[in-house]
Amino acid sequence: MHSPLGWTGLSQWSYLAAAFAAMLLTVWMAERRRRGRDSSRALTAALALTTAWALVTSSLGPNAAITQMLELVRNLGWLAVVYSLFARDNRHTSVVQVRPVLLVLAMVEVFQIVLLVLAIRFAAIQQAVAMIFQLSVMFRLLLTTGALVLVHNLYAGAISGQRDAVRWNALALALMWGYDLNFYTIAYLGRMVPLEMVVLRGFIQIGALLLIAIGAMRGGSALRFSPSRSVAFQSLSLLVIGGYLILMVGAAQSVAWLGGDVSQLAQLGFAFATTVVILALVPAGRLRGWLNVMLAKHFFQHRYDYRAEWQRFTRTIGRAGPNALPLHARVVQALADITDSASGVMLIPGEGGDLVLAARWQWPTIAVPAEAMPAATAAFFERRGFIVDLDEVRAGTDHEGEAAMIPHWLVEETGAWALVPLLHYDRLVGLVVLGRPPLARKLDWEDFDLLRVVGQQLASYIAEHNGQSALLEASRFDEFNRRIAFVMHDIKNLASQLALLARNAERHADNPAFRKDMLVTLTNAADKLNALLARLSRYGAGGVQRLEPTDATEIVEAVAARYRGAGGHCQIYVTQNPPCLVTASRETLEQVLAHLVQNAIDASEPGMAVFLQTRIDSLSGVIEVSDTGSGMSADFVRDRLFKPFVSTKAGGFGIGAFEARELVRAMNGRLEVESREGLGSRFAVRLPLVVTSGIETGPCAVSGANPDDKPNDKKVA
Repeated sequence: MHSPLGWTGLSQWSYLAAAFAAMLLTVWMAERRRRGRDSSRALTAALALTTAWALVTSSLGPNAAITQMLELVRNLGWLAVVYSLFARDNRHTSVVQVRPVLLVLAMVEVFQIVLLVLAIRFAAIQQAVAMIFQLSVMFRLLLTTGALVLVHNLYAGAISGQRDAVRWNALALALMWGYDLNFYTIAYLGRMVPLEMVVLRGFIQIGALLLIAIGAMRGGSALRFSPSRSVAFQSLSLLVIGGYLILMVGAAQSVAWLGGDVSQLAQLGFAFATTVVILALVPAGRLRGWLNVMLAKHFFQHRYDYRAEWQRFTRTIGRAGPNALPLHARVVQALADITDSASGVMLIPGEGGDLVLAARWQWPTIAVPAEAMPAATAAFFERRGFIVDLDEVRAGTDHEGEAAMIPHWLVEETGAWALVPLLHYDRLVGLVVLGRPPLARKLDWEDFDLLRVVGQQLASYIAEHNGQSALLEASRFDEFNRRIAFVMHDIKNLASQLALLARNAERHADNPAFRKDMLVTLTNAADKLNALLARLSRYGAGGVQRLEPTDATEIVEAVAARYRGAGGHCQIYVTQNPPCLVTASRETLEQVLAHLVQNAIDASEPGMAVFLQTRIDSLSGVIEVSDTGSGMSADFVRDRLFKPFVSTKAGGFGIGAFEARELVRAMNGRLEVESREGLGSRFAVRLPLVVTSGIETGPCAVSGANPDDKPNDKKVA
């Protein structure tokens, strides 16, 4: 056991070492700032004040008036550090609620000046000195309690991925003020400060400075403070600290009964142990998660603040203006905000019932295939309305057979977290894939209930949007049909008049040369007008004149030769052209390919290449037109590419892509599109092979006979 003189000497050396460490750290931080490195002015000032306080404490002791004044200024400096951490990256508006708390704590600490003056004034009166000491210690307890609450909310409110920016400073402040909480609690209960606690306080200060140095060397990203239900958390923190103080009072009174040196050692050990516990538990993610659950279960009826969630949901969906996201992207954002997901994508039913990409929200890196999910998976979600936790699927859990329905690309994408179907009157209008949140957790029953209800509400918005789009399109078609009827009537009359004029001129013209020239001119005009009339009459018919075996290879070569001969600014290449006999109309297929090639040329810069190829995929023949031009976004492909009367070309009528798709459909085929902005586009015309048509219409489609037994069938390699 050390003598009091030994404890005093150890105290002087501990505070001297703390002063030396603080001085070195202050100089280093100032030098970093001079060199343009990231360094906080508030932290540098607080370290300088700590240096002065520790040096004076080592020289004059902890009870000197100048020491008390420097401790006051030091505490104010560290409060400024806390505020600078909250307001980092100029995010002062997000910490408005912190300013009143800091102001109150600063006023409590400044009141120490009044107590210090009173202590000097009434130094001769023992009872007054004791009372002032108790008041001073009580105010210091208020300061440390409030400061610990702020440190807790500082760390817990930071986004998980950016806590490196504040972790070490928060640990240092928690160590310093956590020990001070024990220090002043024992001083208040024992009506004096044990010398052993004073000695240990110097070493604690050295430990806090070491944590600050580690944090300064490691650096960190910009801090974003996003408090959630902060008032409740502060109340819970105060409740925990209040319970801790009650425990301390009971423990201190029990230790006091022991008396003598045993009492002092027990106090020292208890203070040290509780400080270690505070440092271990404050930054623990499991503890914060447990507090979240306990808060949701016992302090609130629900996990979510439904009023705040609904207001945020309404703001997101109702956002308008030229800079607003498209509806499908806002749908993804509205769901992601609920679970704090950082990204997401939306899939919608395609033409064949499969799910295709509709929108991305803050997730440009995820690779979504052209057929994101097959029709069977879409039918499963439509039938079950089941919200899938993809982490459970990866772990082998299968609740309702969803594991077999999820495509492999989605299971292998570790960033994908949950699937939320959007159902409107038991009809699937979309499926949202939520990205993993920064602080991953397991979805519970309340998450599923809220996501299901919000999904139904979002589905109604999408259905309303689709209905309005369909009405607008029908209205445009009606207007177009009425206009085209007048155009066809006028052209028909003009063609009849020109034909009559040609016949009269042939019979009555006096000048043979003039008659011959007029006849040729008018006949050509009549032929062109009749051809235009025939073409216009096919719009909206939904069919072609005749389907017959057609060699796609010849058509591809003919279209490529036509554009090569035209001397366009793009190079046309046929990369693969194996024999491919499909069921189609030659003229119609040539018209479709000419339109797709022209679009590819228009989307490409001069000198770039356009590629054509044919291939056989299962029972279909596929003709692909690919370019490396500007490409199209998923929003454009979904909302504008096949919308009639919408064109990006100056003077365009906007029905070319729509007509091409309808003509392919009329030939019992399908037009597929894959495109990425900046990379190019690929259009694939998928038509049934001739052998496929024979299988589907022949007797072997029913009897199951081998198609090789039919003498007219062809084998396709």
